[in-house]
Amino acid sequence: MANSISISIRKDLVITAALTGVAAMAPLFGQQLVTGTIVNAALFAAVMLAGFRAAAAVAVVPSLIALAAGTLPAAMAAMVPYIMVSNIALAGIFAFLRRFGYWVAASVAVLAKFGILVLSAAVALTAITHGSVQLALASMMGWPQLITAILGGVVAYGINLKLKDKN
Repeated sequence: MANSISISIRKDLVITAALTGVAAMAPLFGQQLVTGTIVNAALFAAVMLAGFRAAAAVAVVPSLIALAAGTLPAAMAAMVPYIMVSNIALAGIFAFLRRFGYWVAASVAVLAKFGILVLSAAVALTAITHGSVQLALASMMGWPQLITAILGGVVAYGINLKLKDKN
């Protein structure tokens, strides 16, 4: 019994580390569509493969890497905590609602993430920027976030199907 528990924990840690690594490298692509899709796919996959705690770990790393690597505009630094919260919300809602089916859970999670980012961008960016800069930065937290979250859900679903076929 003890062996099966330690193997399970190690498997979760390996999955968490691998998905965190994938998500951490994503901002280096420098393209929001690619980066966002990879990060969101890693979040969905983490929930499916290792649970919410793994996904929460994956949720915080990409934003820090993007900020440190300079792929996130410096003015967006104020958004990093909100991006992390929206990623954790996506993972938590998806994990909680999975019993209602993948697409129901993913849809609600995606919409929640989108809502958090749009609202927080409206508040946070208004406080620190104005004019065309504010509009440009806020647009990064709008529709592109919705699209990348949807695409991430689709990619993770495909990965999950492939893993099931393999087993």
